[in-house]
Amino acid sequence: MTVEATAPSRQTKATTGLRTLALAVSIAVLALGVPGALLLTVPDVGRSQGWVVTILIAVYGGVRLSVAWVSGVPRLFDFFLWLYTYVFMGVAATVQMRTGDVAETTPGMNPALDLPTAYVVLLGLVAYEVSRLVWFWLRRRTPTRELRSAGVSAFRGLLLYGLGFAFAAYYLYRLGWQVVVADRYTASDMASQAWSEPSTRAIVNALAVYPLLVATGAVAQLRQRSQPGAGRLAWTGLFWMGVAGLLLVASPISSARYTFGTVAFAIACYFGVTRTQARARLAMGGMILAMIFLFPIADAFRTSTVSVSRSSFFGEYAGNGDYDSFWQIANALSYSLAGYVEPFRQILGSLLFWVPRTLWPDKPTDTGILMADYRGYSFSNLSAPIWAEFLVNGGVLLVAVGFAVLGPLLASLDRRMAPAHYAGGWWGLVGAILPVYMVILMRGSLLQATGALFVAIAGLIFVRRRSPAGNELPAVPRSSPD
Repeated sequence: MTVEATAPSRQTKATTGLRTLALAVSIAVLALGVPGALLLTVPDVGRSQGWVVTILIAVYGGVRLSVAWVSGVPRLFDFFLWLYTYVFMGVAATVQMRTGDVAETTPGMNPALDLPTAYVVLLGLVAYEVSRLVWFWLRRRTPTRELRSAGVSAFRGLLLYGLGFAFAAYYLYRLGWQVVVADRYTASDMASQAWSEPSTRAIVNALAVYPLLVATGAVAQLRQRSQPGAGRLAWTGLFWMGVAGLLLVASPISSARYTFGTVAFAIACYFGVTRTQARARLAMGGMILAMIFLFPIADAFRTSTVSVSRSSFFGEYAGNGDYDSFWQIANALSYSLAGYVEPFRQILGSLLFWVPRTLWPDKPTDTGILMADYRGYSFSNLSAPIWAEFLVNGGVLLVAVGFAVLGPLLASLDRRMAPAHYAGGWWGLVGAILPVYMVILMRGSLLQATGALFVAIAGLIFVRRRSPAGNELPAVPRSSPD
């Protein structure tokens, strides 16, 4: 009796000790090591003091990421928000300010905007964290209700599967199969020639990827619930066909890194990388490493000249146009302070993304393009982070309000998604696709991201089947052994 009683206790203590050690090591690396090495190896040329704020954002972001992945609870909406923030608003912004080598796509930035922009970024994050804490506090004061699960309709899943392949085949037919191995600039030119209207091009591209992505996930959920035998074998075959189709239309060579990353992470979730706490730790830890180390290398296929070399760990960020997010927020702040804000006009354009410009000649342009036109840049394929979207739609006040709304919203979504990663079903399918899409939404622009998001949500709603009464999700994902 004594041995049986103490063995689990010793195992629990050992597990707790390992998690504590992992958390300490992660914080030491992400929150102290990386920012500390940055300050020691990247000289400050005296451009501004904005980096003091952004390095603090990196430190706090490192702590938040460490707590997230070590916990093993896949609260992925919050996780991906902080992953984007840590890299783009923390590390990259600090490097570019200390070196004075801002993103090449946003030249001529006024150093006087650096510190105010950093404060605007910080304002949004503080509003997000405070509102999130208030939401958790209110949830503790109200009775906890079990969350009703939902299933996946086999008929509608198969119907969407067929439609997804039809859209993908049409996309490849119009562009030619060579688009699969074309570099990204060439693939973009091919798409522009096939569909000259940007809104049409965005919708066709979204239809080629996301219905098939949702349907493949639906097939994976149905396979998981089928009995061994011919039925499961058929579901397995359909699943692998769906994965192959997705790798054609969302090729790692010709597709944008964000699109391929969304597809790849969703497929990994279909394989069960977040089904237990142990796997979820590996998945989230792997995503941190991928964003830091693989994301820059994945840019090798932007042009026909392939290069996977990096100048240095921090040197990769200096002057790199991929990390223009902070400077686009600075441009948006300048735009709002100059009095050009038309309340919610840009958001309206994003919500009505499907309206052709021929029917709405005065339709708002992409916010990235708006900022490029405002600054007179020749290159207009720029990001427009969520901070910038809030600024051009309502100024600094909307940044605070918008992030204050975002905190409880993402916390509520994570409350539903986290247990579903273990339990599966429809919520598990949603949790595989939408959280990783947070990176695309955070980077922006909203107009570019809205079309694909709408298509993905429509597909998810289409395959949903209500579960019978009494079928609830567990409160938290179970720590099951692999």
